[in-house]
Amino acid sequence: VQLQASGGGLVQAGGSLRLSCAASGSIISIGDMGWYRQAPGKERELVASITSGGSTNYVGSVKDRFTISRDNAKNTMYLQMNSLKPEDTAFYYCNADLTYYSAYDVVYDRDRWGQGTQVTVSS
Repeated sequence: VQLQASGGGLVQAGGSLRLSCAASGSIISIGDMGWYRQAPGKERELVASITSGGSTNYVGSVKDRFTISRDNAKNTMYLQMNSLKPEDTAFYYCNADLTYYSAYDVVYDRDRWGQGTQVTVSS
């Protein structure tokens, strides 16, 4: 079972990017999901989160610019980032609460991390 983040890149200030986080493997269900970011020399912070029912939460600095969503049929979460600013530059990680099959067991992994993707916003 993996969480694979993609969609990062280099963009000019004011531009947009869409990040994706896909869960693959013998997934039974996915609970809460979230996007985190970490800039050099800074603590990792929660950017946005979404529950299995679709309720969302955002850090203040990205409200009205970023939109988190999920497609439960595809086991995928998205982060649409608009009006990007240089201060959004960071490594973005996805996180999810996963329940999946492993051999003959059911595994409850409440804190699975994806490998991350770099977002760089130039001024």
